[in-house]
Parts: sequence; structure tokens; C-alpha cells
Amino acid sequence: MQGLIMRTTGSWYEIKAENGTIYKGRLRGKMKLGGIKATNPIAVGDRVEFEMENIDTQTVAIYHILERDNYLVRQSVHKTAHIHIIAANLDQAMLVVTLAMPRTSLGFIDRFLVTCEAYSIPVLIVFNKQDLLSEVEKEELENIRNLYESLGYRTLAVSALQDENFSDLEKRLYRKKTLIVGHSGVGKSTLLNRLVPDLALKTGEISNFSEKGKHTTTFAEMFEVKEETYFIDTPGIKELGLFEMEKAEISHYFPEMLKFLNQCRFPNCTHLHEPNCMVLEALENAEIAQSRYRSYIGMVFQDEMDNRK
Repeated sequence: MQGLIMRTTGSWYEIKAENGTIYKGRLRGKMKLGGIKATNPIAVGDRVEFEMENIDTQTVAIYHILERDNYLVRQSVHKTAHIHIIAANLDQAMLVVTLAMPRTSLGFIDRFLVTCEAYSIPVLIVFNKQDLLSEVEKEELENIRNLYESLGYRTLAVSALQDENFSDLEKRLYRKKTLIVGHSGVGKSTLLNRLVPDLALKTGEISNFSEKGKHTTTFAEMFEVKEETYFIDTPGIKELGLFEMEKAEISHYFPEMLKFLNQCRFPNCTHLHEPNCMVLEALENAEIAQSRYRSYIGMVFQDEMDNRK
């Protein structure tokens, strides 16, 4: 049988079979993922093959992971040389951010965008709490949205407590598998409960899935909210590292820099200080935003610090 991983709690997985039946399963033996050092061999969103292990308890054994279309990772908090696969086979990621109470830094937005570019995952940036913004802040919001939309990213401004643009948001999520990410305080939970009013009930219903009486929130979980419409919640994500990304690679995941890379004087140009660097020239000509270039510098030097550890 084949199925979709809906939820994980360490060694046990909840699997939705093609006929809609939900099974509880575990891995048969150990699996290695083609050289990938991962703390979790199976992630939410994976498509797997499995067979019945115990007909009385309706538990199954997973023996094969089907090839992934994509996946998103962060560095493992337990093993520094390993990754943790957040989710697999995504149609898009929705990054929920705010410009007030609290303010999401542009650096975090850019780091998330670079990570998704590296793993070929489209991003929708949702600016929440627009009802709390002053007129000056609303103007700033429009400028920020214009910047990211000019780079090819989709954006939307909403209020989780009001009805603004919710129909547009629902249309962009319909019939897609969406990973939803956001810092604490940006209103992600309120947003999810507005989109799916019975989500809190569903969360409560699966609280005993791990048979420990309490759901482990460090694992991602997927909800089918409508036919072929899935939300993947990620309560454990606070920061994303550029895991195993070479310093020279980072600029390739900035769309506005990519078109200038082959025009630099030196093929190994870092775009920091070299003469005849076309990225620096584009920055001087306002073809690259100062905020984006600052994010690039931050990632390059963070990468250097990570490599020294």
C-alpha cells in the first residue's frame, strides 16, 4: 500500500492511505537517504509504501520512501553535522510576518527566502496585523511588498482579526500542500483558526497520538482542511540556518543578484570588495535594495562563523 505521512512523533508515524484510511506505523529497519545525514529519515509530506504489521492493532510497517519532489531542512538541534527535515513534497511555503507587535526582521524574511530558493519551494509572504499599522507603517508595508513582488515573490496583507483579503488568501492555499511558518507572536495560530475554525478541535483530537498524553510540538504536523488542501504547521521553527551552503553559493539564491554573477571580473567574486564587481555596481545603481544586500552580507559572515565552529 501507498500513503502520505500526516504526522510524526519520533518513532511512530500517522499515515493516510490512498483509500483515506488512517494507519499508525513505524519504520522497518533503518533507512538511509542517499548520503543525507538526517535525524529523521521520514518527514511530514513524504509518500511511503507500507504493509500491515499487526492486523489486530491496525499498525503497519513502512519499508520504502518514494522519491521526493522537494524538502525543507534546518540544522538539527541535537547533532550539529546533521539536518532535520521539516517537511517534504511541498507546493509552497507561507511565511507569516508582521511589521508591528512584534516586528519581523527583513533579515529573517530573506534568510527564509534563500533557504526556500535552495530547495525549489515557492513562497507566499503574508503580512499579518495590518489593522494595527499607522499610516506611516502602511506606507512602509507597501514599499516592502513592492520590493519582494519585484523579485518574483507573492505577497498579501491581511488581518487575522478582520475580514481583509481572506478570500484571496484562501484561493492561494486551495488544493495545495502549504508549509506555514512564522515567529511567535505574529498571529500564525489565529490565522490558522480563522482559515480552519475547527482546527483547535482537530489538534485536541490528536493529542494522544504519541500515547504520552500530550502532543510533542517539536514535530511538524499536517492537516487536510479541504479536499487536496493541506496545511503543515511547524511550531518548532524559530530560526533557519543555511545548512551546508557554501559562501559562494548564497548569492545564487538572490534573484536580483543572479543575473549579474557571470559579469563580475573574478569568477570567485564574493561581491563584498572586489574591483569590477557587477553586483556592487548594481547596488550603487539601486538595482539591488540596500536591505537585501545587508541580508546577503549577514548570511555570508554567519556562514563563515558557522564553518569555524
